[in-house]
Amino acid sequence: MVELQADEPRNGLPIVVGGCTLSEVPFRVLTSVSPYKGKETQLSEALVKAHGMRLAAPNRSTGKADARCVWFGHGQVLLIGPKPDKGLAKSAAIVEQSDSWVSLRLQGAEAPDVLARLTSIDLRSAVFKRGHTARTELRHMMVSITRVGQEAFEVMAFRSMAETLQHDLQDAMESVAAQG
Repeated sequence: MVELQADEPRNGLPIVVGGCTLSEVPFRVLTSVSPYKGKETQLSEALVKAHGMRLAAPNRSTGKADARCVWFGHGQVLLIGPKPDKGLAKSAAIVEQSDSWVSLRLQGAEAPDVLARLTSIDLRSAVFKRGHTARTELRHMMVSITRVGQEAFEVMAFRSMAETLQHDLQDAMESVAAQG
């Protein structure tokens, strides 16, 4: 039987245009975690014990760069980085997602302007602070955008949309640079 392997679908990265850099985020373990009804507190305590982070509130992320919990929709977070502790299954449904998503990092002073050309979310630092996250539309695809630094965002999309995501972000980077 043939065993399929996830391949990194991006090419030509990093891309530097104007004041922005678009780069790939190295492969990490991604796990969907959906707390059972009434088990949110228990799950949060288990996450702290096992991974050093609490359950992310809506539109927020917790943890650090190598291990984060990102709100991913109603009743769902994405554990990014560590392989989930088996104890989490007592209070949540756990589903491996590593080969389903692609992550790109957009960094630079013009990053909010680049994203403003593609989404209606207000990503200015006064409103969308470090650790804030949103599931939203970017041009014509659904994504997750998380501010991971003062001038840095992580944009996640379905792996099947990797080339489109890269293309749309590069076009917007070039547009912002041309305006400058």
